[in-house]
Amino acid sequence: MAEPIDRPRLRVATYNTSLYDRAAGGLIARLRAGDANASRVAAVLQRVRPDVVLLNEFDYDPQQRAADLFQRDYLEVALPGGGDPLHYRYRYLAPVNTGVPSGLELAPDQTGGRHTWGHGLHPGQYGMLLLSRHPIDSARVRTFQQLKWSAMPDARQPRDPATGAPWYPPQVWSQLRLSSKSHWDVPISTPLATVHLLAAHPTPPVFDGPENRNGLRNFDEIRLWAEYIGAGAKPWLCDDQGRCGVLPSTARFVIVGDYNADPDDGDGLPGAIAQLLDHPRVNAGFVPRSAGAAERAAERGLPRNGDARSHTGDFGRRTGTLRLDYVLPSDNLDVRDGGVFWPARGSRDAAIAHASDHYLVWLDLVEPAPRGIIERSRQLARLLLRRLPFGRRLP
Repeated sequence: MAEPIDRPRLRVATYNTSLYDRAAGGLIARLRAGDANASRVAAVLQRVRPDVVLLNEFDYDPQQRAADLFQRDYLEVALPGGGDPLHYRYRYLAPVNTGVPSGLELAPDQTGGRHTWGHGLHPGQYGMLLLSRHPIDSARVRTFQQLKWSAMPDARQPRDPATGAPWYPPQVWSQLRLSSKSHWDVPISTPLATVHLLAAHPTPPVFDGPENRNGLRNFDEIRLWAEYIGAGAKPWLCDDQGRCGVLPSTARFVIVGDYNADPDDGDGLPGAIAQLLDHPRVNAGFVPRSAGAAERAAERGLPRNGDARSHTGDFGRRTGTLRLDYVLPSDNLDVRDGGVFWPARGSRDAAIAHASDHYLVWLDLVEPAPRGIIERSRQLARLLLRRLPFGRRLP
């Protein structure tokens, strides 16, 4: 029997929407009043139509009022520049560390000194929202909001560069949480079987001092997923429900989010995102690109070591464009297509693309092709090339 060529597809996206507000409840009020940037974000989602999407920097509220408003008044309404109304039957959202008072004496943040687990002016600021067309297995969700940084073996503990002494006193370091927002493992029942969405938003590696506490935290927040998909028992890696251990070695997953780390440029520690890009369980060979990123990078004119076409955000004249947002599938999933929704200036979609300083990244994922299909495709290609007048043999 012939093996099917048309494999089921799962479109997964990540989008830092910048839908946050300085005041608690501020996003809810803006969505009720009508928010132009929320309309643009929804229009982009209507155009791309992902099956599963993580929204970073979407303020969390326990009653889910902002999520309800965004779904009802934006996604489910035909918008200028968008597409047909878009309905997500399933969603996941949970508390994050940003804006939550720690009760500890931490270094003051850039707004004047609230000692919070993660930088934020109120609990839930810069939260995360996961939307899905496919069922979420809520009973098996794992969150790592409360995991202690010091629990990680060989954690990159910040130190005073002048003395070499630990930057945080022992009583603070022993309680400090690793995740600046949270880390989520959300199992979703998809046409490709159960896929674990591994969602996070590590802290930017800036806004600190010579001790580089945010750069070190960013590195270890990224490392958390590298450890979670790695081998070994790891009894220290315990979720908020007290369940310890790593993701099973046969599980399918997609790492999504704004990781605030470019593989070649920017202010992050060298090798931070390489912990995922070079991981043996990650299929990172397909790099999403866009015409708009290359165009903007050329306008900024800043030196870059990496491929500007792969950049996912523009952070002003001093910082320029960088690749910070990722959709990284496991090695037991294949990539059919993908991109960054960053259209060139003057194109049809340019009017809706600039709701945030980040741009949506998407991949189309499929079942791995059986070896028989691959070999028969190669044989057919060789046959066709031999029959062409100027054909050449494949190696």
